[in-house]
Amino acid sequence: MPQFDDKFIDTKLTSLHHKEEEMGVQHLAEQQGVQYVDLHGITIDTDALRLIPEETARGAEIAIFLKRNKTLSVAVKNPKNPNTIAELEKLQSAGWTTTLYLASLRSLEHAWTRYQDAVATVAEQRGVLDVDPDAVDALSKEITSHLDVQTKILEMQASNNAEKVSHIIEIAFGGALALGASDIHIEPEKHGVRLRYRIDGVLWDVTDVDQSNYKLMNSRLKLLSGLTLNVKSEAQDGRFTFEIGQRALEVRTSVIPGAYGESIVMRLLDPDAMSFKLGNLGLNDALYSAMQEELKRPNGAIVTTGPTGSGKTTALYAFLQEVHTSEKKIITIEDPIEYKLEGIVQTQVEGEEYTFESGLRAVLRQDPDVIMVGEIRDREVAATAVHAALTGHLVFSTLHTNSAAGAFPRLIDLGVDYRMIGSAFNIILGQRLVRILCEHCKTSRDATTEEQTLIARIMDEPVAAHTIYEAKGCDACGGSGFKGRIGVFEAIRIDKAVEEAVIADPREENILRAAKPQGIPTMAQDGVLKVLKGVTSLDELARVVDLHNTRTEETPKEPEVTDTPPNTPAG
Repeated sequence: MPQFDDKFIDTKLTSLHHKEEEMGVQHLAEQQGVQYVDLHGITIDTDALRLIPEETARGAEIAIFLKRNKTLSVAVKNPKNPNTIAELEKLQSAGWTTTLYLASLRSLEHAWTRYQDAVATVAEQRGVLDVDPDAVDALSKEITSHLDVQTKILEMQASNNAEKVSHIIEIAFGGALALGASDIHIEPEKHGVRLRYRIDGVLWDVTDVDQSNYKLMNSRLKLLSGLTLNVKSEAQDGRFTFEIGQRALEVRTSVIPGAYGESIVMRLLDPDAMSFKLGNLGLNDALYSAMQEELKRPNGAIVTTGPTGSGKTTALYAFLQEVHTSEKKIITIEDPIEYKLEGIVQTQVEGEEYTFESGLRAVLRQDPDVIMVGEIRDREVAATAVHAALTGHLVFSTLHTNSAAGAFPRLIDLGVDYRMIGSAFNIILGQRLVRILCEHCKTSRDATTEEQTLIARIMDEPVAAHTIYEAKGCDACGGSGFKGRIGVFEAIRIDKAVEEAVIADPREENILRAAKPQGIPTMAQDGVLKVLKGVTSLDELARVVDLHNTRTEETPKEPEVTDTPPNTPAG
């Protein structure tokens, strides 16, 4: 007699019911001319959620899931519900601008579960647990180097101030803002706890924190981030937001267990700090012209490649801003949403309920013109992205490969039919980030004979490279010699020659050879051009790009034609 797994069947039926419910609400939203949202794919802003008490929100079937400046994103079950209308009017009377979304009851219940986290955090945050934005802002104006941060933290640790842990956290944030750090690392070790900043992609030691203060900092940062205090053997991710002046600074917190305590990394995301413009990426003239042409196309996929931290997401955001108009519907699927973009529907991967695969399928039912998928990471996402690109959508995504040419065998490995690559993909980019030389202290010198030889080999032609620049260090750059970062790029457009090369033999050297007539510099060449212009140094370029093992793109010599058949001994 066949055996049936009741639990599996029940789970499957529940999943089908949920999908039908969401599709019904989505269809209703289209009929009523209201935007639809599935809150399972959205990170709920608990600060926004708390603007309406939980009991009131449940009674009015409403949830505020995002707050940005004075604009609120509000999900409702029924916009004609009198209780819902009353709450919306209260928000508008208080000076808020509301953007309405239709959501299922199941979706709203998912948002309401976050009240428990919010209440617990607020209960523990009273008094010393709050981060004082004014104090952080003031500190960010006082601090000029990482030595200032070290001095202030050591002084605070030695004091008897009852709120010193809160002040240490404020100093850490103030210093990070002052020095332009992208991340704050708190790392317990055998003999202490190390505080470090990541500035322009490089980690800097700031100071040590004693164990007693670390334990209190750990608890308070967990509470601020909405994490569980008594979970110490598992990884946790959270977030919180505080306003600095007119800026809303978002902090994403990652906590993982370690041998001597939990390691904490906080990424600082300032939505107003980034100017996502194509012209700000650092594209060379040939690539900038190519990208302008590719972004005007109505369909096809544009993929950028590189390791983690190479600026791929920033590039995608710049592409989105370039194509964004009121006539186009743009939807993103991200993990996580790093920056909020006005006028663009952004969704976030969340567990098994909303993955890149399921999200992409759902997005296609939303009638988008442009889709951004955070990463093509498996066969299913690759297949759906190709389908979207072939059916009238412009698709942006990323791929983890070492080079633009390496994307082709990777796509084939993910199950993409090599015969479809030419039809589905428009251009593949490769990129890295290099630090920019400080304008206040960079120095020039004559290039050595070895450096001139290296530059000539990379550029594939003689170059009059007599002067290059290098880092020195001053107060303006904190002694590093660098201030800011810029991309170095390469790209391959999928034209007829490249398409034929992929079909015939998709090895990287063959694709590079086919793409060479396009005239787009390689990553090493783009970097050398920036070195010669004094944007960065040769040492810094060599730190992120292998300059000594660049693949040759030269066309191989044709074999000599003789009367002797191949493999036949002469004579």
